[in-house]
Amino acid sequence: MIFRAIAEDQRGATLIEFALIAPVLLLMILGLFDMGYNYYVQAQLQGAIQKAGRDSTIEGAISVDDQIDARVTEAVHEIAPDAQIAFSRRSYANYADVNQPEDYTDVNADGQCDGSEPFEDANGNGIWDPDRGADGLGGARDAVLYIVTVTYPRVFAVSGFIGLSPTFTTQAATVLRNQPYSDQTIKAKVGYCP
Repeated sequence: MIFRAIAEDQRGATLIEFALIAPVLLLMILGLFDMGYNYYVQAQLQGAIQKAGRDSTIEGAISVDDQIDARVTEAVHEIAPDAQIAFSRRSYANYADVNQPEDYTDVNADGQCDGSEPFEDANGNGIWDPDRGADGLGGARDAVLYIVTVTYPRVFAVSGFIGLSPTFTTQAATVLRNQPYSDQTIKAKVGYCP
């Protein structure tokens, strides 16, 4: 009779059910907060890089590129104060050249630039490159790929529970053409592969 009374007693069942479900529910909520925060940082970064990209296209931007980067850093640090930020700029003769290798004539048909094969030295550095861009803001009329990489510690401590890294890295990029304030400075030349 006592066992029957215990089996039929439902008091406290809700507490046990909640204790079983609460950790999973809490982990899901914190995961959603973490994901939302990361999207917010990405949106802030994308807005800052678009503004910085436009500021970089004007004549004389080379002398103020540190100030432009500082404004992006400030915008990101407003919401991710411990973020580490890295900047990269590569210039190209036109939009179609972005992230493209320098052209070469594959005389020996081995799929590599070698054996003194001629190539177009698009960035003027004297060697064949898998990316034809030149470091920096370039000159007038150049298309500039501006990339900002941000790494920061996760705000919500859920990463350890679900096997994620304790830091989060995001990247934003934009490609804009410099204003036509003069002629392009880098002219492609013919070089020969090693």
